[in-house]
Amino acid sequence: MQFQTPLVPARLVRRYKRFLADCLLEDGREVVAHVANPGSMLGLADEDQRIWLEPNEDPRKKLKWAWRLVEHPGGHFTGVDTGVPNRVLKAALTAGQVAGLDGYDHVRPEVKYGENSRIDFLLSGGGRPDCYVEVKSVTLSRTPGLAEFPDSVTARGTKHLAELAAMAGQGHRAVMLYLVQRTDCQSVTLAADIDPAYAQGYAAARDSGVEALALACHISPEGITLGAPLPLQPPSASSG
Repeated sequence: MQFQTPLVPARLVRRYKRFLADCLLEDGREVVAHVANPGSMLGLADEDQRIWLEPNEDPRKKLKWAWRLVEHPGGHFTGVDTGVPNRVLKAALTAGQVAGLDGYDHVRPEVKYGENSRIDFLLSGGGRPDCYVEVKSVTLSRTPGLAEFPDSVTARGTKHLAELAAMAGQGHRAVMLYLVQRTDCQSVTLAADIDPAYAQGYAAARDSGVEALALACHISPEGITLGAPLPLQPPSASSG
């Protein structure tokens, strides 16, 4: 996935109201950017953080800037837009480029299932059971090289695990896929100290037959593409 317009470097002044951020451009202008991330963004929203913004000239959009990336020392990046994983994965799944999730004839996004929920992707055909794929964007890292999910309590995420377990119990294939939007991590785990209920729900889902996958991303100011599989480490009682 390539960004539609070239990104512009900036410094973060502050993030507020979850979806807004004051940012200082290199030419000295202060602008307000949209933040496409409802989470806590723990460790990513520090004052004076170097970030990258995407400008737009769409008259339908109130804000003319969108916060896309955080830049870390050593040339590493984190993608903060939680809508990116599904866009990146849809193209890869359709092209059969995700190992273990290839060989299906149809890839349908946002299909209703469970209790008032929508599965991110329903894979079907190819002479195999339907495959329900739930996707989570992973951006937290409190230990060098280790990505963690979630970065805040997520009752919705725990509900999704239970619904995946129900699909597995009905004979379908169910997959929890963690897409790591960081280039400085080589493995993934659960932040059980942040949300013990999610960690418990994950363990129950795995016992019920839900599979778990983690994938890396290649991230730069030019775009974000899918990377290689990453190992999933068992969660510990505390992290960081």
